[in-house]
Formats: sequence, structure tokens, C-alpha cells
Amino acid sequence: MVKYRDRLEIVVDVLDAAGQGAKKTRIMYVANLSYRLLEKYLGETIMMGFLFFGSNGYEITEKGRYFLERYKQFSSKYSKVESDMKDMLSERRTLEKLCKPEYGVGSRQVTRRGR
Repeated sequence: MVKYRDRLEIVVDVLDAAGQGAKKTRIMYVANLSYRLLEKYLGETIMMGFLFFGSNGYEITEKGRYFLERYKQFSSKYSKVESDMKDMLSERRTLEKLCKPEYGVGSRQVTRRGR
């Protein structure tokens, strides 16, 4: 199953790709974007103050570095919560299975005698 990236993940990929300076082509390939999407996200990240165009190409700003740091903290917490949630759902399925009656194993048929 293919997992599509959301807007936040694409912004992070663009910032990671830009690093200390990168041209459009490098960012496009490292962030795995089409040229159309590259143009869109470069424009957005510049408007957000995360990137600027300098002598080494596109470079990340302090605000962009701060954003990346916060995103990585968030991502780590999110992954843990997601993993815990999967474990909880698995436990729930196990409990639901235990609640199902087992016919034929130690069960007695109750018969009524007619009067």
C-alpha cells in the first residue's frame, strides 16, 4: 500500500533537501517532487520564512531550523503514540475473541423435561 505524504511532510523534505544550500534540481530529486510541486513548496517555504535564496542556492533560515527541530520532536512522539495505539487495538481484538462462547468445549446442553 502506498503512503502519500501530507503537506507537513513535504515541507520537511524540502527543508531537509535544502540543508546549507541547494539548487532547485537537487531539492526536487532529494524531496522526490515534480517540478510543479517543487515550485509550489519553494514559494510557500520562502513565504513562511523557512528558506531564502542565497549565494549557495536555497538555504534554510533559523526559523526553518527551529521548525525542523520541533517537527522531529513531534514526529518521534507521534510514532510512539501510533505504535501504542496499534498495541492497544491488538489487545482489544484478543479480549473480544475471549468473549466469544466456545461451543462443544466443556459445555452442557440444558434440556427441559416436559410435565
